Amino acid sequence: MKSTHLSLIAGAAVLAAITGFATVTAPGAPADTAAKSATLLPVERSSLVCPAPSNSDLAETQYTAFTPAGPGGEAKGTAELKPALPVADDEDEEAETDPKKVKKAEEAAKKAKEKADKPVLAVKEPGKPVVAEANGSGAPALVGTATGRLAPGWAAQQTTEVTAGGGRGLLGVTCTAPDTDFWFPGASTAKSRQDYIHLTNPDDTGAVADIELYGPKGALKAEVGDGITVPARSSVAVLLSTLTTEAVDQLTAHVTTRSGRIGAVVMSAEDNVGSDWITASEDPSGTLVLPGIPADATSVQLVAFAPGEDDADVKVQLMGKNATFSPAGNATLHIKSSMTATVDLKDVTREEPGSLRLSPVQKDRATPIVAALRVVRGKGDQQEVAYIPATGPVGARASVPDNRAKGSTLSLTAPGATAKVKVTASAGSGGGEPSVETYTVKAGTTLAVTPTAPEGLKGAYALTVETTSGGPVHASRTLARTEGGVQMFTVQTLPDDGGTVEVPSAGQDLSVLDD
Repeated sequence: MKSTHLSLIAGAAVLAAITGFATVTAPGAPADTAAKSATLLPVERSSLVCPAPSNSDLAETQYTAFTPAGPGGEAKGTAELKPALPVADDEDEEAETDPKKVKKAEEAAKKAKEKADKPVLAVKEPGKPVVAEANGSGAPALVGTATGRLAPGWAAQQTTEVTAGGGRGLLGVTCTAPDTDFWFPGASTAKSRQDYIHLTNPDDTGAVADIELYGPKGALKAEVGDGITVPARSSVAVLLSTLTTEAVDQLTAHVTTRSGRIGAVVMSAEDNVGSDWITASEDPSGTLVLPGIPADATSVQLVAFAPGEDDADVKVQLMGKNATFSPAGNATLHIKSSMTATVDLKDVTREEPGSLRLSPVQKDRATPIVAALRVVRGKGDQQEVAYIPATGPVGARASVPDNRAKGSTLSLTAPGATAKVKVTASAGSGGGEPSVETYTVKAGTTLAVTPTAPEGLKGAYALTVETTSGGPVHASRTLARTEGGVQMFTVQTLPDDGGTVEVPSAGQDLSVLDD
């Protein structure tokens, strides 16, 4: 009956507007009808998780959180990141029966909960970032939620500097939205690497995750990795080399959940090279873009994986400063099904900024793949490493929170048509006036710019990129700092922030629902 359809759609529209998590289309409606009837509304709730920053006592971490200025949901709202709860050790039989130990455990649990209820940082108003610091190895993972006007585009980043030891480097990671499926090309179980996958559960119920590893010959024989329990509001770190006896230099890790949702990211430390986070690749697709290879990169490795049943043949193209071209000797890449392929592109950018595009050799055979780049700057004992995953376009808007007065470089690439973007540098966390610049990115090129910092900047500021015309733009931000002669750096990509959601308009024509 028509009235039944009407009530279902109206209820779904209200649900979408409240949660910001749904797109609703009338059953059987043509695509153009659905598009015309849809209205973009700001999301009113979003979640983020941040992994524990470091296990080094020398670590110095800065958290930065930000909501861009613009249309919001309700007049009020909150955006808070709080410590995750510690994962309790298994109690032995004596501890469970000894009254003194039971009381001590209960008191410790109470204190941990009280600590977890206090925000580490909270955004108070759109358009102005907030920062917090945590030093040493005891900094916890963070979980949080934004609501109302602070939810659309809410973003957070943690940046950690470790000046010595096995974890030496500048490690940056964008706090991620929880999900159920993640791909990590570029991970490793080699003896020279210490790769930990951090699984963080933001919800009040436990989650169960599985980890699969795929090398150049296919799936690795894993001793463990299935059914990993991640307790409610807690974080678990798993050393990948403990999951298998096979030592593989470059592999692909696949994380899925059987129940619940998690945030997942890989911390990689490499002997004599440095350390950084590996964030998940964009979902499997026939065409991928990996933006923002630094001009002075001394080594670039492409790691790709085809998760389906078909092999993939892809064109490898570098979008440089002035044109698109194929790297000599590596114009194409064959990726066997369920096997990780690695290509050494060496110093492919040759002192000019660049971005990589992977596309099917045959347009009618667009086999979905995932990919990431391992990028090294410097030589010898002054090397530093960072990772660039394939990422989606900026879309309507994307932000990266942690930028400093010096050391930030924004890379913009247009794989299709020429495009224009507006880049806003927010007010600083401690003061300063926002600044706005507009850039034109020519088709098939990469534009690297030093952002115009806010006038009178104090503290950190956020960059917000908005596509104003033309084709899609993919972006990343490099944050760099020189310490002891080492050019430390980290790269964060800027996919669309998902700050709006499509819902049916109030005046939708429901004639398409007639039986």
